[in-house]
Order: sequence, then C-alpha cells, then structure tokens
Amino acid sequence: MVSVEEFRRSQRADGPATIMAIGKANPPNCVDQSTYPDYYFRVTNSEKTIIKKRYMFLTEEFLKENPNLATYDTPSLDVRQEILMVEIHKLGKEAALKAIKERGQAKSKITHLPGLKPRLHFANHVDGILVEAFKPLGISDWNSVFLKAHPGRPVIMDQVEATLGLNPEKLRASRHVLAEYGNMQSACVLFILDEMRKKSAKDGLETTGEWLEWGVFFGFGPGHTIETVVLHSFAAN
Repeated sequence: MVSVEEFRRSQRADGPATIMAIGKANPPNCVDQSTYPDYYFRVTNSEKTIIKKRYMFLTEEFLKENPNLATYDTPSLDVRQEILMVEIHKLGKEAALKAIKERGQAKSKITHLPGLKPRLHFANHVDGILVEAFKPLGISDWNSVFLKAHPGRPVIMDQVEATLGLNPEKLRASRHVLAEYGNMQSACVLFILDEMRKKSAKDGLETTGEWLEWGVFFGFGPGHTIETVVLHSFAAN
C-alpha cells in the first residue's frame, strides 16, 4: 500500500518552482480616470439633471490655499464658517443694493422686510397649505394663480405638479432657474420671481404674474417644512 507521504510526493515536483507564464484578467469595461466622473454620472442616470450651470464661491485657487476643504476626513469647519460669515453678508448686500437701485427711491422709504411662515408638510401635502393660504380670497383653482416653487430637485417639482394638477407651464420659471443656477436653497425663490416678471414683460403680458392677479411662492426647508407667501401682481408696464 502506498503511504500518504508517497502519494503527496507523487503530486509534487522536486526542487524550486519556476514561473513559466503569467495570466491576468480584468473586467472588460475599462474607463480612463480622467473621464471617470462623466462616465459615472452617465451610467447612474445622474446626467439627466436639468442643471446646466452652478455658481459657487470656491475656486481652484481657493481650494489650493485651503486643502482641508478638498481632503476627505480633515477638519474644515472653521474655514467654512469664515466663508459664510463674510460672503453671505456680501451677497445679501449686493442683492439689496440692486433692488434699491432698480426701484429708484431712498432706502428710508422701505416699509416691509418679508418673512416666511413655516408649515410641517412636504410636496405631497402642499395642496392643504394652498387651501389655507387662499381661503380668504376664495381661490381653489391652482392653475388660476401664478405658482412659484423652490426647485430643489426635478422630482420635487414633478410631485408638486402632479399633486396640484398643474399645467406644465406653471413651473417653467422654477425649472429654468434650476437649470441655469442649480439649487441655491432659499435664494432660488427670488431668482424665480425675477425670471417670472422679466418673462411677463418680454411677452407683453398685462401683469408681472404671467397676466394673473394672484399667486404664491413656497420653499421647502429642513424638517420637511414648507414656507409660503401669497403674492399680488401689478401692471407689467
């Protein structure tokens, strides 16, 4: 009978092993690193975003001066806070001065600074909020008012459109601003209103509200809140 040791020896060669050849295998799909971001967004359907441009404070030069902002798992809160404390106020001042210049009157004549009223709801519940907001005016047909929504993402606007039974053109200004500027958080609302009034004037409509008298803008905020303001348009010219 052959022993176990003899059997094992018969399956092995004597002496050192020699590499006679090397075989390698990789998945067939190869993507160059320089084009990988575009590839990834395309194959994950992220490229379907309607956003065409984005405005931001960060530049390549600034990121080189503050490498923690672009390095994973490194502290960057102080730098971010410094940006917010300085730049947000600059943007606010710039926007306010533009509005005052357009109006052509003294700052002392400003009588109101608008505030927003939060509600604990989301896109699928926006109908109830509009009912509450327009009840004093006796309005319940949402296609009879100009309606401007904080864009957030296309899916949010799609949900609002479906929930309220809106005509496709109702959220045109919201979709336009999202495409041209991206999601600018609360500031989107003012960009949307500006787009609406300029388009109304360009098209020769009777009011700044797309020829409609009453309207509303609302924004979606933290905790699934909706902030709403009822608006009254005036003559475009």
